Amino acid sequence: MRRFLLFFSVAFLVGFSLLIGGTAILASGDFLSKTISLIPGSQGYSERFDGRVAGDFAVAAQPVISEQRASSSEFRPIRKDGIGTFAVPTAHAAIILDAGTETALFESSADERRSIASITKLFTAMIVVETVKDLDEPVTITEDSVYAEGTRVGCPRSGYCISQRLEVGEKISVRSLLKAALMNSANDAAIALAIHVDGSQERFADRMNARAKELGMENSHFCTSSGLELDGREEECYSSARDIAKVAAHALEYDVLWNIMRTGETTITSVDGAYVHEIFNTNQLLGQYPNLVGTKTGFTPRSGYSLLAVAEDPADRKHRLIAVVLDDAYRWDSIQEMFAWGFGSFEWR
Repeated sequence: MRRFLLFFSVAFLVGFSLLIGGTAILASGDFLSKTISLIPGSQGYSERFDGRVAGDFAVAAQPVISEQRASSSEFRPIRKDGIGTFAVPTAHAAIILDAGTETALFESSADERRSIASITKLFTAMIVVETVKDLDEPVTITEDSVYAEGTRVGCPRSGYCISQRLEVGEKISVRSLLKAALMNSANDAAIALAIHVDGSQERFADRMNARAKELGMENSHFCTSSGLELDGREEECYSSARDIAKVAAHALEYDVLWNIMRTGETTITSVDGAYVHEIFNTNQLLGQYPNLVGTKTGFTPRSGYSLLAVAEDPADRKHRLIAVVLDDAYRWDSIQEMFAWGFGSFEWR
């Protein structure tokens, strides 16, 4: 009889413990789900949230955040009925991205790793704007900047100069160098900005690669701020059409960049007024494509002719598309066809 009572007591205690433990687990799960619902992004919260939460909570929360990121825009692109296939036959890689949701409307070899040349300068400019508080602060030009290869301030093409070049020791504002880098694709301006921010191109490249990782750019590795490849190490310098489009989507947060890219020509001067430089835009669609937000060109013999462009919906200007073509000899025609197809084939609701 005593053995029976002892067995019954033990069984009762074990069962009671399991019941209490199960209730606690259910309670904690309910609390977790309620807590996740308060995370920025779950109720249309627009600020970026990087998920740095401790322990198992971060693991549970991440899927919710990533699902909500895609629906952060009020409107989503919906493909119209009866729309056929689309192609950009002259481009080796291409993508059309809805800027609001980062949804790909069309893509071809969009994740292929390729050289992107001076399109790199948009990423450089975005990082500079994110890092430098006062865009009017002076930059001291160094020899590393002045002796850059290719396009330079005052020289829209290698060996062809139309105005004064940058001089060693010259002081010129960050804003002026951004104009030269984005409008005229000047390599010396991009190098000067990198050295100003981090002391060297190498350290700035490290910053670029860290930022690329934050943005989820899985097929990018940057070597220079200008987009020039490193001699003998060309294979180490690459990005992809999709990653470039991601850069543009984030860069749209900074109006100063796109205002610069829509400027046809301008003059920049040193802080003391001693040096004057004329800058012209490489954008061939300025004045011809009224809903254009901005473009960035790129060319080296290795990369071919490439182009990134952003345009607004011509009907109501409420939606933006990002188009990228890599290694496309007919890049300007291709971009216009991509915008026409994108805006004509989708509606936002």
